[in-house]
Amino acid sequence: MNELVTGDAVVLGLQPARLPSRALAIAIDLAVLLTVFVLFSIGLAVATVTLDEAATAAIAVATFLLVLVGGPVAVETLSHGRSLGKLACGLRVVRDDGGPIRFRHALVRGAMGLVEILGTFGVVGSIASLVSARGRRLGDVFAGTLVVRERVPAGRALAVPPPPPWLVGRFGQLDLSGVPDGLWLAIRQYLTRMNQLDATVRGSMAERLATDLVACTGVPVPAGVPAAAYLAAVVNERQTREVRRVAAAAGRAGRTGAPDAWPAPVPSPMFVKPMPAAPVPVKGEHSGGGAMEVRPDEAAAPPAAVGEDMGQPGPQAPTGFAPPA
Repeated sequence: MNELVTGDAVVLGLQPARLPSRALAIAIDLAVLLTVFVLFSIGLAVATVTLDEAATAAIAVATFLLVLVGGPVAVETLSHGRSLGKLACGLRVVRDDGGPIRFRHALVRGAMGLVEILGTFGVVGSIASLVSARGRRLGDVFAGTLVVRERVPAGRALAVPPPPPWLVGRFGQLDLSGVPDGLWLAIRQYLTRMNQLDATVRGSMAERLATDLVACTGVPVPAGVPAAAYLAAVVNERQTREVRRVAAAAGRAGRTGAPDAWPAPVPSPMFVKPMPAAPVPVKGEHSGGGAMEVRPDEAAAPPAAVGEDMGQPGPQAPTGFAPPA
C-alpha cells in the first residue's frame, strides 16, 4: 500500500485509487451526464425553435458547460468528493492532507477534466494516472487532490511484540497506576509499528516514551536494558495483570454466584403475628352463676403461662370436669 504522509510526518491510512476503478467511476459519471445533456438539449431545441442560429448556438454552449462541467463541480462540492460513479466504486476525492475538498478543488478538477477527459477521450488522463505513483490525473495535480478508496478490507490488529525472555516478570513490583491511558496507547502504537520506522527515529521515539513512562512510575530504567525492550516488558506486565484481574473476578463470580440468582427471603412463621380470633362461648360456672366466654388462645395456654414472670404459679388449665357443688 502506498501510504500517505502529511507535512507533519503523520502517516494516513488511505489507499490511492488506481486506473481501473477510476475509469469505471468516470464511465458511470459520463453516462449519467450525457443522458442529462441529451434530455436538456432536446428540451431546449423544442423551446428555442423560433430563435435564430446565433442564440441557439449560445444556448447549446451554455448547456454543454452547465451540464458537463458545472454538474460534476456541484456534485463533488456538495457530496465532498463522492459523485455517483465514485459512490458506486467506493471512491472519494480528498485533499493531499486527507481532508474534504472544497469548491475550488472541484472547480479545478472539472475544468481540467474538460480537457484531459472529454477533449482527448480520456487518453491524457489515463497516461497521467499510469505515470503517477498515486494514480493522479492532471486535474488532481493542479487541484492538490487525490482519489482514494473508501471500501478497504479490514486488516488484522497488530499484536504487541513480546519482550525478551530475560525481562519477563522483572517488573512485577512496578506501580503502573499513575500511567495515563494516552501514554499506554502511544507505547502500544510504537511497539506495533517500530519495525516500519527508520532506525534513528525508532531509537529517539523509544527513549522519549521510556522517559515519560519513568516519570509516571518513578522507577528508572534498569542499566543495560534498551528502551524498546523496557517498553515491551512493561506493557507485557500490564497485560499479565489485566488477565489475572479478569480471571480472579470470574473465579469469584463462579464461587458466589450471581446476586440475582438467590431466592427472595421468606419470613419465618415465628415472626408472623397471628390474627386475633373471635371469642368462643364455653359453658361453665363462675361466681356469677352464668356462662362465661373463653378465647381460644386463653383456653390453649399452658398452665404456667400467667404469673411465671413474677415467680408465682399460674392458674390451672380447665380439665373438662365441673367442680363438686
